[in-house]
Amino acid sequence: MQVFQADFIKSAAKPKDYPPPGLPEVAFVGRSNVGKSSLINVLAGRKGLVRTSSTPGRTQLINFFDINAILTLVDLPGYGYAKAPPALRKQWGPMIESYLSIRESLKAVVLILDIRRVPSDGDLQMLRWLEMYNIPPIIVLTKCDKLSKNEQAKQKSIIAAAIKRDKGMLLPFSALSREGRDGIWNEIGTVLEISLKPDRTQTTTKTRTLSEVEGDAHQDDQP
Repeated sequence: MQVFQADFIKSAAKPKDYPPPGLPEVAFVGRSNVGKSSLINVLAGRKGLVRTSSTPGRTQLINFFDINAILTLVDLPGYGYAKAPPALRKQWGPMIESYLSIRESLKAVVLILDIRRVPSDGDLQMLRWLEMYNIPPIIVLTKCDKLSKNEQAKQKSIIAAAIKRDKGMLLPFSALSREGRDGIWNEIGTVLEISLKPDRTQTTTKTRTLSEVEGDAHQDDQP
């Protein structure tokens, strides 16, 4: 999919602050430092759309992004960062589950797993929530460039067994090489049952990133 428009919409912590429901939403979730921000940036074709950080646990709100005026990508907080303040760790679960349980525009969730790691308790809990709320999961394995093809195949089998899924459901991805980008977009289009080709008459080439919008708000606050 070619992305012509990628705009930050808003951040929210509570349902009352979500943008009005409208376009179908695809949410992205995974434990901290799994490469979630990099995945969204590669899918959107915009390096700075979502801020990346070497410090895990930076995403503390739910961030909404408009893509080609045909769907919304939603960046959910990362979980499982042990060094985060206890009060913050307690907020993440309810914040994520509230969104999953009530958001009528939500059509699928991309669950991101590090191919080098065995799925954590948080990953398994996320799968249980998706099953409970009848939300289709799209399972992506990041950081595939860190392993050889043989190692990738071995890890896919281990992960598939741990989450009780067919290994053919696990989509490989590398932010470095962009391998897997088209496959993920194809899966999103299939699950949503929509065409991912934008109406060019309704899109622009302007990209609004989270940092730009926050910068504008800061300028507005100046005397």
